[in-house]
Amino acid sequence: MSKDPDNPETIERTFIAFKPDAVQRGIVGEILHRLERAGLKISALKMIHASDELLEEHYSEHKGKDFFQNLVDFMGGGPVIAGVLEGVKAVSVVRKLVGETEPYEAAPGTIRGDYSHVSVEHANRKGKAVKNVIHASGNLEEARKEIDLWFDEDEIFTYERTDDDHIR
Repeated sequence: MSKDPDNPETIERTFIAFKPDAVQRGIVGEILHRLERAGLKISALKMIHASDELLEEHYSEHKGKDFFQNLVDFMGGGPVIAGVLEGVKAVSVVRKLVGETEPYEAAPGTIRGDYSHVSVEHANRKGKAVKNVIHASGNLEEARKEIDLWFDEDEIFTYERTDDDHIR
């Protein structure tokens, strides 16, 4: 992983997953473009059909909650594009760009605010998972766990971008 010479702790990796609704709507490229434009580097990217086992492990903190099975079913209901992004304070930068988990509360200009609008209340009433187009790690510890869960080390790449000097 690239290091910032002034503070090596500022360069982070974070995990993202484009959910089946983003893939099915054909908006993955638009969203990925926004993340790259912010200066984040793609270190890994792959499309997979996630197994129930993988999803149950990924969302293990929600096991036992009312929405857990709907979430696993939704995420397993179509292809997912998993990725690793790298950059200065990548975890918090991605969370800001993505917006609130509940699309209804996400600010305009955020990814969820621009590409979804459903409320948790509506989804619960319909017995469905909240379709909010993208998952983003909530903190650095979670990012490390999710990256290790979804990727082998040889699937993650380090390289220089031509704009690294302008971003880092």
